[in-house]
Amino acid sequence: MIHKKTIEKLLLILTLTIMSNQLNGQAASGKYSKFNIMAEFKGHYGFLYSHHLELDRFQAHYPAFELSIEQATWGAKRWEAEYAYPIIGLSLWYSQLGGFEEIGSAIALYPFINFPIVYDKKQSLNFRLGLGLGYLTNYFHRTANFKNFAIGSHINVAGSISVEYRRKLSKSVTISGGVGLTHFSNGATKTPNYGLNIITANVGVSAFLRKPNPAFDKKILPRLYPFEFDGRKDLDIEFSFSYAGKDMTEQFGKRFNVYSVYINVLKRVSYKSRFGGGVDLVYDESDKYMMNFNGNEDVTKIQTVKPGISGVYELVVNRLRFMFNFG
Repeated sequence: MIHKKTIEKLLLILTLTIMSNQLNGQAASGKYSKFNIMAEFKGHYGFLYSHHLELDRFQAHYPAFELSIEQATWGAKRWEAEYAYPIIGLSLWYSQLGGFEEIGSAIALYPFINFPIVYDKKQSLNFRLGLGLGYLTNYFHRTANFKNFAIGSHINVAGSISVEYRRKLSKSVTISGGVGLTHFSNGATKTPNYGLNIITANVGVSAFLRKPNPAFDKKILPRLYPFEFDGRKDLDIEFSFSYAGKDMTEQFGKRFNVYSVYINVLKRVSYKSRFGGGVDLVYDESDKYMMNFNGNEDVTKIQTVKPGISGVYELVVNRLRFMFNFG
């Protein structure tokens, strides 16, 4: 038989459990936000860098606008602490590119990561890197838009690099200013493809959408998570294969395939870095075609394979890797 006091104790435990869950939920989704989400607006002003003579006619000074949704990391994962709590986010970038009818307007959507380089509690000097997709309203057409040698397609890769100074005005509001480069290119999947390089200066303001997590200022280094770097400096061998399409319809009326094989040997030297070396083989179908076109009919496919050797540096950001080859 269950005594009355036992029932009262069970009810008390159940009540305390429910209250505890409610308080935990309020801490995560009530007064504070564990996600530390910010909104940021930036105004840009700059010019098109003309790296080909054919692009000189598009030189002008013009504005651009950028709206971002960001997360200020606070140490929920180890890599955030190792990289001094960078900002990660998604940006929408727009410009009319000086109002030239031939190139039209540009819009880009790209994720980014913003690394503090020099910093204290109030201010920081940051390096920001973003990569995503871009859309150009106008592109080259051999009869309707033959003056646009910059871009051969609507859809392009959009890249952004910048250096900026950030300063907190309060716990929730930060202002920024910097200089950067925004690049549009389709990688020669459709020619012509000189690309667009837009250099701008910018000023911005960001604000937390809710009160930031208290741990944001404590900078707590979390425990070592599964599958993270545990200090062992192992030697890794990596194999990779890549394929690309090369558009040469402008010159020869044809497209060509490009195949690459890579082998890299890398040694982990720290939580952030791996160094090593690599070899690669590249076969570009257009090489044989061009040699045949120029009268060299005896060349074989194997003779056009291009070998390479390189030094390798790899920057490790959690599960994301940035690999740089020099060779």
